[in-house]
Amino acid sequence: MPRITPSLWFDLQSEEAANFYVSVFPNSEIKSISYYGEGAPRPAGTVLTVEFVLDGQHYTALNGGPQFTFNEAVSFQIFCADQDEVDHYWYKLSEGGEEGPCGWLKDKYGLSWQVVPTVLDELLTDPDAERAQRAMQAMLGMKKLDVAALRAAADGKP
Repeated sequence: MPRITPSLWFDLQSEEAANFYVSVFPNSEIKSISYYGEGAPRPAGTVLTVEFVLDGQHYTALNGGPQFTFNEAVSFQIFCADQDEVDHYWYKLSEGGEEGPCGWLKDKYGLSWQVVPTVLDELLTDPDAERAQRAMQAMLGMKKLDVAALRAAADGKP
């Protein structure tokens, strides 16, 4: 089966963004950089694409121009094992960006991320519908998700 590689469209920030993402995620690297040549829509020597890997997932960043920008219709989910991971990714990715509700944020390039503790799925799919609803209501009131507060809400504790 062919590999599916998300392609991210930037104006001129593809190399800067790829370097930033590689610095945030472990086991990540820049694989290659290509450049516009003579007669291209951008000046010769301008970065065209950056191929990079974030913890095993391949991406392409393209300097395509200002015509298209990111929106929340596409986001990347980061499933975090614990609060320390949630905090790490939340603070790194939201720096210079914008915090949103329910674990969502936009990074400084406008790309949307969902920073989610793995326990959230367990809580929201709990066979006890009231427990799941309490966890959902707690999540809806948060920006950065708080594992202890989600568990406490699910358990009916203030």
